[in-house]
Amino acid sequence: MKLFVDRLTPTPQREVFEASPGWWRERADSPQEFEYEIPKPFRFEIDVHKVGADVIIEGEVSGEIEMQCGRCLARYRQALREEFRLVAEEASGRTPPDPEGEASLSRDGLCLIDEIESGWFQGSVIQLDGLFGEVLAGAIPLHPICREDCKGLCPQCGVSWNDASCDCTPPEQASERPNPFAALAQLKDKIADENSDA
Repeated sequence: MKLFVDRLTPTPQREVFEASPGWWRERADSPQEFEYEIPKPFRFEIDVHKVGADVIIEGEVSGEIEMQCGRCLARYRQALREEFRLVAEEASGRTPPDPEGEASLSRDGLCLIDEIESGWFQGSVIQLDGLFGEVLAGAIPLHPICREDCKGLCPQCGVSWNDASCDCTPPEQASERPNPFAALAQLKDKIADENSDA
């Protein structure tokens, strides 16, 4: 995903890029961090132009991921949409203060200085993968919730309160604090019973 600086003008021009699920998996720090599925490519739409020697990139990423709710553990699809804007100045011989930024400037022709709002570029080609990776990382929720009013699981029997009710004593009324692993123990017993019936 490249941007050719010498083709840019003061008039914004639209560029559209698609990033495959494999592209994002390669950018993740480790496979263990992947607790979601990506059903289709992410789409990056940008308007890019020059103001003097600066390159201005304004755009939006859109897509969706399939995640597990942090309250009720149900799988659900989360729509992603995140806007971003970057003002990149010509590096003009300046060196980024950190080794990672220096490597990025050398490799991609772009390094981000202040999150994804400002940066430096050098050369005639800017590789956008690093910028797009940062934007996407900020768009993915850290604490996924399937819906705002998700009621979660009963800490005693494990039933999803979104789908059913139970006769368990509410934790605030229980004489002693419920065991947080009780639901797992019951699930283990249920699986053992199903396996013995097979």
